[in-house]
Amino acid sequence: MSKEDIIRKLTSRKFWTAVCSFVALIVVAFGHSESDATQVTAIIMAGATVLSYIIGEGMIDAARAGDVYEYEEEEEE
Repeated sequence: MSKEDIIRKLTSRKFWTAVCSFVALIVVAFGHSESDATQVTAIIMAGATVLSYIIGEGMIDAARAGDVYEYEEEEEE
C-alpha cells in the first residue's frame, strides 16, 4: 500500500463511517448502552474530521510549494 493509498483512506468518509459502525457495534456488544456507542461514534467522527482537514490542507500546501518551486526554476533560466 502506497503513501497515497493511505492518505486516501484516512481522508475517506466511507472509511471513517465503517470504523464508527464497527466501534459502535463493539461498544454495544460489550454491554454498554447505545448512548455510549453514540458518544464514542461522535468522538471518532470529530477526530476524523480534524485529521482529514489537516491532511487535506497539508496536501494543498505541498502542491502550492511545488508550484512555487517550479515557477522559480523557470524564472532563473
